[in-house]
Amino acid sequence: CFPELKRPFSKSVFSCTAFNFGSNIWMFKHCDVCNLPFGMCVVQSLGNFDPQQGGHLVLWDLKLVIKPPAGALILLPSATIAHSNIPVDTGDECMSFTQFTMGGLFRHMDYGFRTQADFAAEDPMEYAKAMDACASRWAEGLAFYSTIEELCATLYEN
Repeated sequence: CFPELKRPFSKSVFSCTAFNFGSNIWMFKHCDVCNLPFGMCVVQSLGNFDPQQGGHLVLWDLKLVIKPPAGALILLPSATIAHSNIPVDTGDECMSFTQFTMGGLFRHMDYGFRTQADFAAEDPMEYAKAMDACASRWAEGLAFYSTIEELCATLYEN
C-alpha cells in the first residue's frame, strides 16, 4: 500500500523499534499509552547483570515481579499494563531492545489513510460510524487473548 514505508527489519511484524543503550537502563512505572492497547510489545533484555540482584520487571496491575536474565524476550501489552523495572547493581550493565506498534497507525488505516480531521470533514457519515465502532473496540481487542478456560483446555488436550 505504501512502498516507501520500510519496516525496521524485513521480517518484523512491528512498525517501531527502540534501542535503549547505556550501562544501566531502567524506567519508572508507566503505560505506553501511544501503543495499540491490545497489541504486544516485545522487550529483549540485554547486558551483563545478575537478574537476582536487579533488572526486575515489575507488572504493577498484575502484582508480579519478574527477574528476566539477559537475553530474555518478554511480551506484554505495554499500553494497558503498568510496568517498570529496577536498576541493576553498580558495575553491571542492563540494556534493552524493544519492538512495538503505535496505535495511531491503526487509526490512520481506519480513517482511510488520512487524518481524523480530514476523515471527519470529507466523509461525515462514515466518520460517525467509525466513532460509534470505537465504543466496542476494547471487546474486539480482548477477543484476541485466550481465556483461562482455553489455556487449561490446551494443557489437557495432549
